[in-house]
Amino acid sequence: MKIIYADNAATTKMSRVAIDAMLPYMEEYYGNPSSLYSVGQKAKEALEQARADVAACFNAEAREIYFTGCGTEADNQAIISAARLGERKGKKHIISTAFEHHAVLHTLDKLKKEGFDITLLDVHSNGIVTAEEVAAAIRPDTCLVTVMYANNEIGTIQPIKEIGAVCKEKGVLFHTDAVQAAGHLHIDVKDQNIDMLSISAHKFYGPKGVGALYARKGIILTNVIEGGAQERGKRGGTENVAEIVSMAAALKDACAHIDEYAEKETKLRDRLIAGLDKIPYGELNGDRVHRVPNNANFCFEGIEGESMLLMLDDKGIMCSSGSACTSGSLDPSHVLLAIGRPHEVAHGSLRLSINEQFTEEDIDYIIASVTEVVQYLRDMSPFWRDLVNGKRPHVFSE
Repeated sequence: MKIIYADNAATTKMSRVAIDAMLPYMEEYYGNPSSLYSVGQKAKEALEQARADVAACFNAEAREIYFTGCGTEADNQAIISAARLGERKGKKHIISTAFEHHAVLHTLDKLKKEGFDITLLDVHSNGIVTAEEVAAAIRPDTCLVTVMYANNEIGTIQPIKEIGAVCKEKGVLFHTDAVQAAGHLHIDVKDQNIDMLSISAHKFYGPKGVGALYARKGIILTNVIEGGAQERGKRGGTENVAEIVSMAAALKDACAHIDEYAEKETKLRDRLIAGLDKIPYGELNGDRVHRVPNNANFCFEGIEGESMLLMLDDKGIMCSSGSACTSGSLDPSHVLLAIGRPHEVAHGSLRLSINEQFTEEDIDYIIASVTEVVQYLRDMSPFWRDLVNGKRPHVFSE
């Protein structure tokens, strides 16, 4: 039986480059980078080289990079920092979208309880919000716009450069959650007018438990973790040097191969989408063109996502029905609801996220397996029989 891991949006397997970069700082240069003796200073040198390497991948300066424990922490610190800066100026309005990652949405919920006014823009059925819509929502008291670079579930890419230009013109800070984009798409914080940006290493073949926040020089960050002078006093706690070095190596390697990998993944992704398009009463979620190269997300009428995942796992295919962060939830994806999918269809979603190592044979096996599983589950479903017999209306066309 084939074993195919098709959930790279949830996490990626560490690359050999990332593992090899990490080992010396676990075995030999294991010192605390705040220490003055040689093994600590070796760690410090590696830490600062990693900072410079991460910065170079985004056309940023090394002093604009702050290491965190994950993308979620970076999102929290960026949003809270912008909120506190705005609050001091009497500006307590924040703009985001309805289909952000919960790291953003839950932080905004917290700020709302503190009296901030939150505007969540609707996204279109293709999963994209326009720069014009952002511009129309900006008010004199707006202190932050936070829009994710690429959606973690349906993979749609937002017009980041255009949104950044609007925010710069209006004098509003712009943050983007780039967790799904870093290492997969070209990012230039200066050209795209990005003020703050969050990444997470395990989305681009690095280790889990480490991320980074880019904050343009001049932005005063608010601490979310107190305790020491690390990260220029903005994030307490001894730096995880081995994982930081590993993240930098993984990101540098991924960025060096972006075009090569994207070309291969796009061809395979389009083959996958074309094959799954043939399943009756199913539809692709998100824009067909403006999406990350490795993502295909479908909804199928008359089935339940969890059953589909378990049956595909029996066939050796590992995938998901939404965000890995909410996989234990019984509620349908807020992302799919935001693009207009009804509850009963959103429950039947399937996210497949591939990588450049997939083959056409892998893709064809996934297509055949999903087609078989969907038909099997529909044959068992009373809800599907009601649809076939006309007792319920179809949402999708055949």
